[in-house]
Amino acid sequence: MAETLKIDTSIYTIKTFLITTGISLGYLLLSHFLIGFRSDQIILVLIFNLNYYASKFSRKFILGFSIFIIYWIIFDYMKAFPNYNYHSVSISELYNLEKSIFGIHSNGLILTPNEYLKNHTHPYIDVVSGIFYLLWIPVPLVFAGFLFFRDRLQFLYFSFTFVLVNILGFIIYYLYPAAPPWYIQVHGFEFIAHTPGNTGGLARFDHHMGIPIFKSIYSKSSNVFAAMPSLHSSYPVIVLYYGLKNRLGAFNLFFGIVMLGIWFTAVYTSHHYVLDVLAGICCAWSGIYLFNYISQREPLKSWLDRYVREIC
Repeated sequence: MAETLKIDTSIYTIKTFLITTGISLGYLLLSHFLIGFRSDQIILVLIFNLNYYASKFSRKFILGFSIFIIYWIIFDYMKAFPNYNYHSVSISELYNLEKSIFGIHSNGLILTPNEYLKNHTHPYIDVVSGIFYLLWIPVPLVFAGFLFFRDRLQFLYFSFTFVLVNILGFIIYYLYPAAPPWYIQVHGFEFIAHTPGNTGGLARFDHHMGIPIFKSIYSKSSNVFAAMPSLHSSYPVIVLYYGLKNRLGAFNLFFGIVMLGIWFTAVYTSHHYVLDVLAGICCAWSGIYLFNYISQREPLKSWLDRYVREIC
């Protein structure tokens, strides 16, 4: 007699249906009122619900990665609360500070590293740097997926450290709104609210590839006045730290190269000053230290242990 297909009915309960439906509808309604409806919001809801109900394993997977979903939602909602509404934007101040510390003498002028590199571009560097910048999100996410299958506790530690570093960065964005280097190159030192995102030097990568990859990414920017700190520069630091902590050998060499590549690209493409990159590195280490400190204390330690059991 053929084996009967068995469906695990324990994952289909009225309680879980009401909770997930309520969260999904609540997210869509809040998004509609704060930032307006977009198709990617529906896609996010579908991904969550499909994984939540597909199987016990997929439920554990999506519950674990919900940490990153929450981070994305917070980042997306920043569009509704532009940081320049709460504090004046640093435009000339940061520019002049960068020039005073890292200024480069060239043809009788003192240039910021961004301005100097803008005058010394090369197609090969444009392409390689663009590839590095495309890795700033995929590498942390793939690394998180690897840790999910290898060590759930380390996965949680990495994920919460990642979110904590972002929260620290977001707080600084509101305390110290700052314009990126490309803003001055395009608009000068005048503050212009609602300025759309700009690809900066990454436009050269799009040109060489013949595909508007970065144009499509930066058109969705939550706030262009969020250059300090460079969270692009923070992410590879977190990955390398946990790679070293988990003794991943040759992979750490790759993580280190990606880290240096992203740091260089941030300056080369005029998306960040050297000061922004240094601030991003400090933000990463501050988040790592802070999480290591609080994760060993109650009640967070007990809560993390329960969360591990939930997704194991």
